[in-house]
Amino acid sequence: MSDVSDEAAEQSPGDAREWRDDLRLLRQRDLGLLVAARFVSVLGSGIAPIALAFGVLAIPGGSPSALGFVLFCAALPRAAFVLFGGVAADRVDRARLMVVAESVAGLAHLAAGALFLTGNATVPALGALAAVGGTATALFFPALTGLVPEVATDDELQAANGLVRLATNVAGLVGAALGGILVVSVGPGWALAFDGVTFVAAAAMLMFVRRRGAVPAAVDLPSQGVLADLRDGWREFVSHRWVVVIVVLAAISNVGFNAAIDVLGPVQAKAQLGGAGPWAVIVTSFGLGAVLGVLVAMRVRPRRPLLLASIVAPVMVLPVAALAAPLPLPAIVGLAFLAGVAADVFGVLWDTALQQNIPGDALSRVSAYDWFGSLALVPLGLAAVGPLAEAIGVQAAIWVTFGLGSVIVLALLDPQVRGLRAGRPDDVPRPD
Repeated sequence: MSDVSDEAAEQSPGDAREWRDDLRLLRQRDLGLLVAARFVSVLGSGIAPIALAFGVLAIPGGSPSALGFVLFCAALPRAAFVLFGGVAADRVDRARLMVVAESVAGLAHLAAGALFLTGNATVPALGALAAVGGTATALFFPALTGLVPEVATDDELQAANGLVRLATNVAGLVGAALGGILVVSVGPGWALAFDGVTFVAAAAMLMFVRRRGAVPAAVDLPSQGVLADLRDGWREFVSHRWVVVIVVLAAISNVGFNAAIDVLGPVQAKAQLGGAGPWAVIVTSFGLGAVLGVLVAMRVRPRRPLLLASIVAPVMVLPVAALAAPLPLPAIVGLAFLAGVAADVFGVLWDTALQQNIPGDALSRVSAYDWFGSLALVPLGLAAVGPLAEAIGVQAAIWVTFGLGSVIVLALLDPQVRGLRAGRPDDVPRPD
């Protein structure tokens, strides 16, 4: 395995960059605006989970089940509409679509904040607004994947993906801390209102983003129906076996990882580790590791990016095994940090591989199938893991989720995954 790792990490010729080269990209008007918009938006998004959780639990009829219902209302349209988001993003100006999505999400969060502030918040109303926000998310992320190569050159692409993720990770950490402060000091209503304002501010920034070409590549597509667009996107998706392999394995892996972290992790922390405080330290450590992971991913230029990504991916589930044991808290915190590093090394390399190897006029649809695979099974896993833990015990259930999370390592068995070369192939047109 050491020989394989060395080959995966070997630098591509001509790819040496320095930090100042990467940071200088922020001076480019459109990429700088995109990175700033993601920071502002995710800053608010980091506030929302804390504000919503404590807000729902405090209203009449509020309960863990009620909170689960509201979260389900957000998760379902994210999975249901992400494919249509991909079609839309390949058809229209992606930056403009992101403006619409951020604006709709902002209005939904402002409305939720107003319900809390006026004392009119109910679980059904919050669930309806969560569904609106989830739909906006489904429109946003396929467009984001397609927009990055429209504002950065091929040589800048991996660094640009890193800068976007770096802004996202830092903003998420700051937003989570700010969310706790706002909920305690002014209440969940004002916290959600602030979140809504950040979405609107991000939308305003995105209004000024322009792609490098004169017009969006999507307008050159022949006119056809949505289902035909989806079929064309599916054909492009399945024509790349390395994409299908990673997405299928990641879909299974995400079920295990999310079930462990979102449900079983807090339960185990309460029973074995001391409760919410230690769990917050574990989650924060993962976030800090993700920040470092972006910085690492911006430095490395592997000849075979998915080989390296598949080697580091199993590190993401090591803290799940540590929770099952459970190991002492410092060991879990350390493994969570390494998992965060691995998560964003994988993420940056994966995004870049898609953007370099999928034609620009189909990129958002292929990305949408990727997002659909990542999201579709997670709600089922979240619903099933509780009864599973009741049937076989929490510790055994965590080991099951660890097994599911570890299947991503099977990607190393596929020669297309191992052999995919860095850079844009000659037969894949540039976005402009």
